[in-house]
Amino acid sequence: MRVSQQMLFGTYVSNMNRSLTDLVESNIQAQTQKKVNKPSDNPVGMARILDHRETLATVKQYRNNIDTAKGWLALSDTTLNQASTIITRAKGIAQQAATGTITADNREQISYEARQLFQQLISLANTEYEGKSIYAGHKVDQNAFKETLWMTTNDSNVSSQKFSINGSTDKSIVVQFLDSGDIGATNLDYRFSKDGGKTFTTKTLAAGDNTLDFDGVTMSLESGTTVKANSATDTNDSTGTWMWVRPTAQYLGDDQDAVNVMGMNTALAGGRTNAKGVFTGDVVVRIDSATTLQSNISYSYSLDGGINWVEGNVKEADGVSSNAVLSIPGGMLTIYSNAGAGGTSNLLSNSQFIVRPDIAAINFQIQENEYVRVNDVGKDIFGGIYKAPGQSEASAVFNNNSTLTGSNAGTTQNLLETMGNLVAFLETNNQSGVQQCLESLNTSQQHLLTRLADVGGRENRLSVADNVLSSLELNEKDRISHIEDVDVGELMTQLSQQQIVYEAVLKSSSMIMKMNLLNYL
Repeated sequence: MRVSQQMLFGTYVSNMNRSLTDLVESNIQAQTQKKVNKPSDNPVGMARILDHRETLATVKQYRNNIDTAKGWLALSDTTLNQASTIITRAKGIAQQAATGTITADNREQISYEARQLFQQLISLANTEYEGKSIYAGHKVDQNAFKETLWMTTNDSNVSSQKFSINGSTDKSIVVQFLDSGDIGATNLDYRFSKDGGKTFTTKTLAAGDNTLDFDGVTMSLESGTTVKANSATDTNDSTGTWMWVRPTAQYLGDDQDAVNVMGMNTALAGGRTNAKGVFTGDVVVRIDSATTLQSNISYSYSLDGGINWVEGNVKEADGVSSNAVLSIPGGMLTIYSNAGAGGTSNLLSNSQFIVRPDIAAINFQIQENEYVRVNDVGKDIFGGIYKAPGQSEASAVFNNNSTLTGSNAGTTQNLLETMGNLVAFLETNNQSGVQQCLESLNTSQQHLLTRLADVGGRENRLSVADNVLSSLELNEKDRISHIEDVDVGELMTQLSQQQIVYEAVLKSSSMIMKMNLLNYL
């Protein structure tokens, strides 16, 4: 076979390009330290690498969430510790003021510090992390609490009725009725003091009127409220009707107290339904076929607003109850019959009930299907007063256990209410009231420490999750490295061999290309 110059040249170029390509490829691997630099290098390996990188990105996001959550909870931990320190100080001054050895002037002097401690607690309850309130539920763009006025009384006839207060005052106001009777029914004389009971101003509440005027502050009592007369000037006297208008704090954030049920395509809604349990979101319940509450009920439920349904659920008739209790994720939905009231117990096909809980929690995802709550409902920690959605008037958050007959200043875990009462009783020289506050401070501190333990538990959970994710991150990086990274020693040997090959191709090709017939003539 004749070997032409063109064939020699083509073979030379092909060999040179192939050896040069191998050399360049190895050089790129040496520069990047990766043996897979593009999909064509290892298609299957690249797919695995991309899958691991996606996992790494997810892990990174989880760890970022954990880092942010740690910031929220660490601040909450510090805040509650500071609040506990304030309570300890408040107990110290309350113990001083509760003794009979100090004077009214001494209690007034102590009251200045007590009011500052009260205001400091409100400031702590309004703590923000990165501009977001950590105790206001989802309402992170506003303060959780605001300072306002509230009323304490020793009279159960008054404490059991509604009231409202408008205005502001720097000192607690002590109020005393001089006449007995019903609010709004007859003229009633009353008097009040803004200087702790040293001087009193007397006024008359006219018949038909229910608003008391304290020169800049007004208080409206419910008409028909019975009050009792007392002319004693000693604020420790428990007879008659006494009232203290004093500071408190109103919670402005979200709560998670109620679970509401709305019905569609059914007459059995409103007061005829009830849901109980712990629900993390809305649950839609659908009746799949027409039936009655006393029969078998086939139903479905959805956790995503009706996009996907879990079907095949059956509540079997028990032959006893006239109501139906349907099991749903998080709890139970009870549908009550009103057939005995001239209503109906029929369920139409495609009737739907929406279980909608009040939600205040902000949850951060820290792993697949695992979330941690980073905020808290301020009223459940600090107390105060709260006007729930749908209510016309605010009320104290926690119930109290009063040792003062008829008083709404009994022992309670409501910290802000207790501090408000302590300020009022110190400013009005009420020794027995201060003694009552001392018991409430102990209860409030114990409640606060319990909530602090809850925060600490969530912090520990974040630490454990972070350690797990750290191990997972290292494992994923190792698996990527096993596929993607080069063996440097092997690469250096390969690079040297390919350089020798390339140089040999160049040399041999140059020698061959010099072989020409003219060289031998």
